[in-house]
Amino acid sequence: MHPLPYRALLAPAAALTALLALVPAAPRAQAATVTPASTAVTAAAGTVEQIPYAMDSSNQAAWWTPAATYKGRGQYTYFAFNEPGSTAATHRPAIARRDPDGVWSRLPLLTSDGQQAEFADDNGHNQPSVARDGSGRLHVFTSMHGDTWRYFRTDAPGGAVTDHSAQMPDQGQGITYPVLTTAPNGDLYLAARIGNGNDRRPGKLYRWNNAASTWSVVATFASAQYRSVYPDDLAVDASGKVHILFEWSKAPSSAFRHKLSYLRLDPATGTFTDSTGAPLATPVTPDTADVIQDLTSGEEWSSDNTGYTAAAVQSAKLTLDGDVPKVAYRYRSAASGAEFHVYYGYPSGGGWQRQTVYSGGQTTAAIGITWDATDLKRVYYVKSSGTDRVFAATETNGSWTSASPVPGLTADRLAVRRDSDGNDVLYLPDTKSGILYYARR
Repeated sequence: MHPLPYRALLAPAAALTALLALVPAAPRAQAATVTPASTAVTAAAGTVEQIPYAMDSSNQAAWWTPAATYKGRGQYTYFAFNEPGSTAATHRPAIARRDPDGVWSRLPLLTSDGQQAEFADDNGHNQPSVARDGSGRLHVFTSMHGDTWRYFRTDAPGGAVTDHSAQMPDQGQGITYPVLTTAPNGDLYLAARIGNGNDRRPGKLYRWNNAASTWSVVATFASAQYRSVYPDDLAVDASGKVHILFEWSKAPSSAFRHKLSYLRLDPATGTFTDSTGAPLATPVTPDTADVIQDLTSGEEWSSDNTGYTAAAVQSAKLTLDGDVPKVAYRYRSAASGAEFHVYYGYPSGGGWQRQTVYSGGQTTAAIGITWDATDLKRVYYVKSSGTDRVFAATETNGSWTSASPVPGLTADRLAVRRDSDGNDVLYLPDTKSGILYYARR
């Protein structure tokens, strides 16, 4: 089949979705390779493709890091996602791999008996995060909400993704919200919430030593009595410093968080600092952390997920301009009522400055940010309703403007990774239709 002509851009969303839905899903139990000719569409994003595998409706979160990229003979993309399970209440994690020719292949996560792993659905918790280390091995942490480690890895490039949970430190601990990133030297860093205590759930940082092929504990980076830590994102700059973004809630847990915080580690010295470079003793607490978004009028620590209606943070992501952190996050204030609006934060003058990116209506728990040579910061968010759901916002002279990079697409969640060629790679689930889209701009 020939690639779709440019006029496909003019097709309405329903027609586009119907056309893409003609691509058959690969059988679940076997790896598959699919050529992209029937799925690729030229669009505002540059390229938009439907992943040729069925996606489970549970494939939705805000904290996760489900996308990774790698530059070899060209750009490779890895999307970790939930496939439908054997029942409506279960899912089976897998990786969709896109090679530089646009060919997709599927890597299921396998248990010790060779079967595809299957777990109970738990929206906002039981989703996968993926990273590729410097030796080409893929690492996936998946489907943990206070569960012991569920960690899968390839032993060599192109190998099967098998269970390596027993190789993690902190065996027997309850793990939640694993976020991953790859360092320039090929090591990996992992942040997660540890434990199931009712009065304290700390955040912990781990490192994959790529040369030794081992995981180890770096530090408990955040912990406080009657507080729970929610890791949001990790990034490693060119000098190897690790940037950590996280939120706090009242223990044991809450859908509404507070005091969005930042921390930086220099692995060469083992020193943690704030955004100004001032040393911080770890674990930090809500009172000692480098806070990006502090409490505002009426904001309280509450674990009432239905009755609490005051100010709160809900989802945040991080990018770097060199070694300077830039943050996008969703926040509900007294002025915004029930709506979570989108904000941008950056360090300046010894503290954090904040700008309103979007305040025109309710948003979904999904956020992303990249740093572009031309646009500078690009903040991605999802509106809770409308024909176009996914938007990218840029700022000029203090004024933010938004446009959909994928007009007509009905995706309702997102994640974004910047590849080494300077492209934003968008991971776009449509949870109602069971479709996962890839976009590049």
